[in-house]
Amino acid sequence: MGATRTTDDASFDADVLKNSKVTLVDFWAPWCGPCKAIAPVLEEIARDHADTLDVVKLNTDENPAITGKLGITSIPTMHVYKDGEIVKTIVGAMPKPKLLRELEPFLA
Repeated sequence: MGATRTTDDASFDADVLKNSKVTLVDFWAPWCGPCKAIAPVLEEIARDHADTLDVVKLNTDENPAITGKLGITSIPTMHVYKDGEIVKTIVGAMPKPKLLRELEPFLA
């Protein structure tokens, strides 16, 4: 099992909104090439920063309620949640160094 976890429409509140740690949610789908490209990067970040950050994946095809509620229209989209609120949105795949720069304020 990897360092990332999965969530769904039913468990999103418990896994993300009520999580005491900063949580990055990766909205993805199996047919999405950029989603597949960024998956190993997210695994590394989840493993390297497990003490301060949870990385949770949500399959947009299988979870239309949360996807629709949050207005996710482009994937990969990543939301960073802190205390149940979205504090950052990142759209698109990017190299690990750039993604780490985007996440830096939340990794301390």
